[in-house]
Parts: sequence; structure tokens; C-alpha cells
Amino acid sequence: MHPLLQGMILGFTLAALLGPALFTLLQTSIHRGWRSGIFLATGIIISDFSVLMLAYLGALQIINKKDNYLIAGIVGGIILILFGIYTFNRKVHFDENNNPVEIKVAGPLTYILKGYFLNIMNPFVWFFWISAMVGVSSNFGDDKHGILIFFSGTLSVVFATDILKVLVASKLKRYLNGRVLLLINHAVGILLVGFGIFLMIRTVIHF
Repeated sequence: MHPLLQGMILGFTLAALLGPALFTLLQTSIHRGWRSGIFLATGIIISDFSVLMLAYLGALQIINKKDNYLIAGIVGGIILILFGIYTFNRKVHFDENNNPVEIKVAGPLTYILKGYFLNIMNPFVWFFWISAMVGVSSNFGDDKHGILIFFSGTLSVVFATDILKVLVASKLKRYLNGRVLLLINHAVGILLVGFGIFLMIRTVIHF
């Protein structure tokens, strides 16, 4: 099977997984529109690429040390909890017709950085890409071109499916009233806090 096709299969598998970045991506697209969602998705894919490059260069040996694993898990959990609390408490403003309106929309860089750090502070992202790099490298050996093609296919599919999720989610906004938007904020906030707590507990248990 061609490396590109193999990588795309991994990409579709990864795209189906649920995680804090996905919930934030959907919530941002619904509240802020497709442009903000695409900027957030761009930050997420850049962070994936960053971790992959570090894994390829062999610079991630420090993450395998037990103490560093504990620190990364706790810090990542705290950041997810803070994101969750902020999202839960974020208010939706309404105009005179009781339609939700945006008071202030952040710039592109804000969403790119948010996507980048939200994703890269999740230790599971690191371990997933490290494991994938180790497995693919052992399969392709010295074929660096094959490795490049494989992960190009993976990241392309992940980014393309994220964009599709953004476009679909942004279309839902017109059908949602203020109460539903607030419920979405609360649901995503609770999920992020839950992910953060789960991450910290799992890290401590495995320490």
C-alpha cells in the first residue's frame, strides 16, 4: 500500500477521535464563525506538525522521563481546566430581537495561538505522535521520503476534516437561539474540565 494512502487512513482514524481540541473547535465555529474556526484549526495542525518534527528529530526523550511526564500531565490538566472554566462562564450577548451578537471578536493570531497551545499542552497528543513516529519509522526504516509522504497524508486528512467540521458547525449557528448557545458553552466547559481532571488523575496513577 502506498505510504500516502496509509497515512490518510491514520488521518481519518485520528479525525474520528474525541478530545478537548475537537470540542473547542466546534464551539468556536458555532459562536465565532467559520473564519475563527479555521484559524483555530490552523493552530491545532501547526502544533501537531511541531510535535511530529520534534519526534522525528529525536528531541522528545525528555518527555519519557517519569518526572517530566508527571509535570506535563499536571500542567496540561490545569490548562484544560482553566479553559473549561473560562468557556463555561463566557456569556452570550443579545440584540433587541434576542438574537446572539458578538461584542468583540479576537484576531486571527489569538485563535491560532489558542489552538496551538490547547493541543500541544495535552500530553496524549505528544505520546500519540511519538508512538506513530516510532511505529512508522520502524516500518519504513531509512526511507525518509516514505515517512514524509506518510505523515503528509495524515496531517492533510486531519486538517481537511477539521475544516469540514468547522464549516458544518458554523452553519448551525443560524438555527440556535441564545439559550442553546449558553448550553453549548456550559457543555463544552464541563467537558474541558472533565478532560483536565481525567488527565491529571491518569497521570498521577501512572506515575
